Amino acid sequence: MTKLPSPCISVCKFKREGHCIGCSMTKDQKDLFKKIKKEKHQQAFIDMLVHQQNDLGRYRHWAPAYEKRCEKQDVKSPL
Repeated sequence: MTKLPSPCISVCKFKREGHCIGCSMTKDQKDLFKKIKKEKHQQAFIDMLVHQQNDLGRYRHWAPAYEKRCEKQDVKSPL
């Protein structure tokens, strides 16, 4: 089982109604991702996050940053 890297891209500024301006996660979502162990559940979380970003808008910078993070950790990007 491959542990996916956290969707956090180390910006961590919660200005958009409680959502991080870097990854769109809330503080509760960040805590939740740390607790997810199964790869299929991690993938489902990433899918949900991408939809959330699309709904909120202005998160085009996230996908390239996350793919780079995956590459750095030698993990296939789930995107």
